[in-house]
Amino acid sequence: MTDNLARLRRRLTIWYALTLGTIVVLLGAGLFIAIRSQISSQLNASLAMASEAIQRATSIREAEQASASGAVMDAVGELRIPDRDLYLFDHNARPLVPSTAPTAITNAARTALQDSTALLTLYPPNDHVLRVSAKRFRSRGGNVYVSVAVADQLELEDQYANLILAFGAAALGALVLFAAGGSFLTRKSIEPVERTMNYMRRFMADAAHELRTPLAVVRSRAEVALASGDDSGREREALVAIEREATRLGKIVEDLLLLARSDAGGWPVTMKRIFLDDVVSDAVSAASALASRSGVSLSLDAFEEASIDGDEALVRQLTMILLDNAIKFTPSGGSVTVSVNSSPQGPLLAVADSGTGIPSDQMTHIFERFYRGDAARARGDGAGLGLSIGQWIAEVHHARITFRSEPGNGTVAEVRFPAPPRGRTPE
Repeated sequence: MTDNLARLRRRLTIWYALTLGTIVVLLGAGLFIAIRSQISSQLNASLAMASEAIQRATSIREAEQASASGAVMDAVGELRIPDRDLYLFDHNARPLVPSTAPTAITNAARTALQDSTALLTLYPPNDHVLRVSAKRFRSRGGNVYVSVAVADQLELEDQYANLILAFGAAALGALVLFAAGGSFLTRKSIEPVERTMNYMRRFMADAAHELRTPLAVVRSRAEVALASGDDSGREREALVAIEREATRLGKIVEDLLLLARSDAGGWPVTMKRIFLDDVVSDAVSAASALASRSGVSLSLDAFEEASIDGDEALVRQLTMILLDNAIKFTPSGGSVTVSVNSSPQGPLLAVADSGTGIPSDQMTHIFERFYRGDAARARGDGAGLGLSIGQWIAEVHHARITFRSEPGNGTVAEVRFPAPPRGRTPE
């Protein structure tokens, strides 16, 4: 249970960080798009202002000089705007200032002559992206010209790169803070749950411990009374019922105590190299009497020598739990087969029965504590703790327990143990 809470804390922290991280990424992407659009708009506006500056210079010099053509070219030639290339074309799209222009710029001027304005993005072969703003205008002298302003979008790319770098650093720092804050908040939010679960574990352990003594007294006195030889009617029948129920309650109390201690990490587990086939064989021998009383055939199938690192008593208990379930839910005349196989993937214990099977809607609940399927309720057997204990034992041994079943066609329970490291012999 402690491991489960630790996993829960990790998962909540991860989900918290991922959720906030996703929000930051989405907000950052939206912010980047907005800033990029704003920067692009500012660039277009600066190009438009450069074109207007060309227009003003052209009109002013036309009015001041007698020689319009020469004056215009002087005015534009004197105009300087940082990081902008300026061009002036006449009404035939011939370059005036400078005297030559790239074909793409000339084409932009022709487009502006037809459409009044042109805003283009050019991709020359030198890996630079150019933004071109061209505008047709009429000077004060009545002449038609086209002003063209060109900017290298490399400056935009530099701004984008700086923006992405700054935001990435901020986002990384935010994610670290989110993870730390998420871990703190998760720990604080789970503390009440941990206190409640610790209280429940202590209560279950204390209750199970306190119940053991009176149950043992009731059972022992019933056994003494039955052994006295008094065969009189109702008293003997009552004593038999008391003994049976005391035995059943005692088993439930022992299971509760084991689960409580396992949740608290207080159950002693002694790991050593053991032979799985020997432990299973011993459990099968112990379960044969139960199978015989139930009219069920219990047999061994493939039985290979297989060593594991495990607690012998717990592995035997796990095997007994699987055998007990298989025998209980196999009708008289049915069979239960046990096998142990060794493989590179690890030793495999399999218990197959020809019983009633497990409905698919109940398969996901079989490891829940106190859960009993319809067949178990009808029989009135157990308290629904056996497979919960079995799953804990499997987890302690880093093994995996699985069930395959079809209603009416029996059930196969398999426990896959990890292959033990080499170099140590079984004791």
